[in-house]
Amino acid sequence: MTTNQPPAAPRRTPRPAAARDVPPAGGGTANSGAPAGARRTPRGSARDKLIAAAHATVRRKGYAATTVDEICAAAGVTKGAFFHHFESKEALAIAAAEGWTERARPMFELPPHTRLVDPLDRLLGHIDFRFAMLDGPVEDFTCFVGTMVQEAYGTNPAIRAACEASINAYCEALAPDIEAAIARHGISQGVSAMSIARHVQAVLQGAFIMAKTTDDPAIARDSVTHLKRYILMLFGRG
Repeated sequence: MTTNQPPAAPRRTPRPAAARDVPPAGGGTANSGAPAGARRTPRGSARDKLIAAAHATVRRKGYAATTVDEICAAAGVTKGAFFHHFESKEALAIAAAEGWTERARPMFELPPHTRLVDPLDRLLGHIDFRFAMLDGPVEDFTCFVGTMVQEAYGTNPAIRAACEASINAYCEALAPDIEAAIARHGISQGVSAMSIARHVQAVLQGAFIMAKTTDDPAIARDSVTHLKRYILMLFGRG
C-alpha cells in the first residue's frame, strides 16, 4: 500500500484493505535510504522480509522481470531461506498478495477522517487520504497486486485469484461507509455501495497506470481529484 509516509503511523488492525503500501510497524519504509537494487527490510522474520522485498521489487520492475535472486538480495536472506519458506516464486507472489492486504489495513482504522460522524465525510476523507499518498517515486505509491495482476491474469490463475481477493478486500472495506452515506444522504436508484467502491478502486488503479506512463505522480493526482468531484456530484454536493 510504500514509501512516503502517509498521514498516520500504521498498526495492525482486523479490517481488510488493499492497493497501497502503508509503512510497516515501527516507522519508516522497507526501501528508505537504500540504493536501487540493494533495498533491504531490517526487521522481522526471513519470510516477512521476503514478502516486503517482493512488494518493493515487483512494483519497481514487474513480476516477470523480478527474479528470486533479486528478492533474496533485497531481503538480505539466502536462497536456502527462500526455499525454506516458499516452494517457488509463484508461492511467494501469492503470499505477498495476502501480505499486501494485511499491510494496508491501517488506512481504514487510523487516519483522523475515520472518526468523522458523517459517513460521506469519511468517504471524502478517504479519497483525500489516498490523494496525499500520491507523491514521490511512482513505485512507492503504486499497487503491488495491481501491478502483478496485469502481467499474470491470463497465465497464472492462482496469482490472478490472489490479486482479486486483495483488491476485493479493499472494496469490501470501503463499502460500509458508502452504504451508510447512501442511507443518510440518498442517491440515484440502482447505484450500490459496492459498485461505487469498485469505481474508486478502478480510478486508483488507472491513476497508477497513468503515473507510470509519465513517471510522475501529477497525472494520478489529477485523476483522484476528478474522482472526488464525481463523488461530490453523486451525493448532491457538487
